[in-house]
Amino acid sequence: MSRTRSALLAVGALAAGVGVTTGGGRELLRRQAAIARARIGKPLGEDALAADKTWKKKTYGGAPLHLLVLGDSIAAGLGAERPKDTLGARIARDLAKRLHRPVALHTAAVVGSETSALAGQLDGLAPGYVADVAVIVVGGNDVTHRVPVSTSAAQLEEAILRLRVEGTAVVVGTCPDLGALRPVPQPLRSLGSRMSKQLAAAQAEVAVRSGAHAVSLAHVVGPFFITNPDEMFSLDRFHPSALGYKRTAKALVPSVLLALGHEATVPFGHHQPRDLVAD
Repeated sequence: MSRTRSALLAVGALAAGVGVTTGGGRELLRRQAAIARARIGKPLGEDALAADKTWKKKTYGGAPLHLLVLGDSIAAGLGAERPKDTLGARIARDLAKRLHRPVALHTAAVVGSETSALAGQLDGLAPGYVADVAVIVVGGNDVTHRVPVSTSAAQLEEAILRLRVEGTAVVVGTCPDLGALRPVPQPLRSLGSRMSKQLAAAQAEVAVRSGAHAVSLAHVVGPFFITNPDEMFSLDRFHPSALGYKRTAKALVPSVLLALGHEATVPFGHHQPRDLVAD
């Protein structure tokens, strides 16, 4: 079973575990999970395309900026049909153009990861590797697998602090709104939306108090996925398409530039570290 399909099963389990206790209610949720699986169609597999390289090396000279991407299938770029369309590659290319500098991308994100996997992703980095900036996108699998918000938030904070100790700037893209997943019927979709928003708020809170920048993906890019699902989602209607990743990267780049000290304006849906706000 693919992780996409198992995630949908977990959404059904999530709903069954938070208040729907009657036999009829549980049966409804099981039917809705089956409907969602049927609507998704052909799964995309378990692995995203490899996009790690130094982007724009021939265009710009000098030492590259080192970009690290951590998290789940969105961070890994599952659904992109070309390496250059993955989230990491999109961010790397945008940064290179803005900074006139090559960007060396390293993607440690793994499809299917929960926030608990961030520690292992950091442990797996090559000895001595230190990124200039790290982008973390994670949380959807925590919601579908009913991981307590407090647990997910604590695991995210631990990863941020590890990176900050190394001198790496950190940007967190908070959990997307699962209410945008049209293949998931109601009331599962509304439940997923509520739970994902709760986690996103907790992620933003721990990010800014731990010295990271936070971007509310539900607010900054979520409306595009809700109003233009055919263009923004890939073939499985679960993961972003090339356009979806382009929009998501565009949403994250302003905070990446802020974290690197190359921007001063904080756009809507972006949140600075608390110590910067205090200053």
